[in-house]
Amino acid sequence: VLPGQEEAGEVLVLEFARGSKLYVPLEQGWKVSRYIGVGRKNPALSELGDGRWQKARTRAEKSVLAYAEKLLRIQAEREMEPGMVFPADNTWQREFEDSFPFDETPDQITAIADTKSDMESARPMDRLICGDVGFGKTEVALRAAFLAVMDGKQVAVLTPTTLLAEQHLQTFRDRFAEWPVQIAELSRFRTTKEIQAALEGLASGRLDIAIGTHKLLASGVKFDRLGLVIIDEEHRFGVRQKEALKALRSEVDVLTLTATPIPRTLAMSMEGIRDFSVIATAPQRRLAIKTFVRQDSDSVVREALLRELKRGGQCYVLHNQVDTIIKRRDELAALVPEARIQIAHGQLHERDLERVMRDFHQQRFNVLLCSTIIETGIDVPTANTIVIYRADRFGLAQLH
Repeated sequence: VLPGQEEAGEVLVLEFARGSKLYVPLEQGWKVSRYIGVGRKNPALSELGDGRWQKARTRAEKSVLAYAEKLLRIQAEREMEPGMVFPADNTWQREFEDSFPFDETPDQITAIADTKSDMESARPMDRLICGDVGFGKTEVALRAAFLAVMDGKQVAVLTPTTLLAEQHLQTFRDRFAEWPVQIAELSRFRTTKEIQAALEGLASGRLDIAIGTHKLLASGVKFDRLGLVIIDEEHRFGVRQKEALKALRSEVDVLTLTATPIPRTLAMSMEGIRDFSVIATAPQRRLAIKTFVRQDSDSVVREALLRELKRGGQCYVLHNQVDTIIKRRDELAALVPEARIQIAHGQLHERDLERVMRDFHQQRFNVLLCSTIIETGIDVPTANTIVIYRADRFGLAQLH
């Protein structure tokens, strides 16, 4: 700001420790916000003109370019090297698919056919299956896993949370109950003895399917004959985490499941780098979701919750401020005394969080007051209503 112009409009004055001042005219569109940072370390501050900021930027740019080159090299290797060719359907595959207790939707049938076609070709599969929760993405993954296991290959199923890993473990065990398939879970809730046994089983080839969280990406995890990687809720993982599994074996087939594809994934699909299947057909007897945007009102919230509770269902109430969530619980308890309310958020002890989510899944209470921790894709069929406070503060992927 030129001398004499300090009073021309609103000016932000920044005072520095050495007594100097910086005048910033707000009408130029400057935006100053609090720096939160990552982790507990304080950021290193750079002084004007000392060159440290430019050096940090240069190092970051070089690091990004180097990693982009690594990703491109992995993708090029996958395109050039022949992948695993899985066999076409046999009697066992048809028996396994006939045991599915529901009727497949048209989109589901197409996604299954596309996945099998990819696995039967010499080109390594890299397919994304996009569909809402409950639309049948997991069944596509189950059939792909069965095809891989019956050909003598191992399958890795990567999930973002322990709760989702346990749900998948139960689903896989139920579907593979009549088949000689060994399945184990790697997560922080398993004992050291169980994890060690699973690691030995993977390395020796005795274990067919491993379901787990980030523990599957640890350096100590060795696969004997990895053939298929299934990544659930891929938007919850970073690029490095997802590519780490691809890098294990350049010819491994990769099947990704998501309800909310991230822009990078969509861009890769549009450019032809990844194959894309959409499951948009709702299962039979499933009604379309109704969304209402209303001003915060006790009467509206009470009506929405009571409608669900009276038909024996369960409700989510999303309040994404942990410091006031207890106050919100007390308000809800007074507003809807008929409800049995429990709280879940990321600051709970992991054992307590696991217990609350298990109890909700088993219908031991009917209203879960929670933060955005529920966006991990856990399937609770009886929960059909969600009340979202301050919906304007969420992104599109979160709201979806």
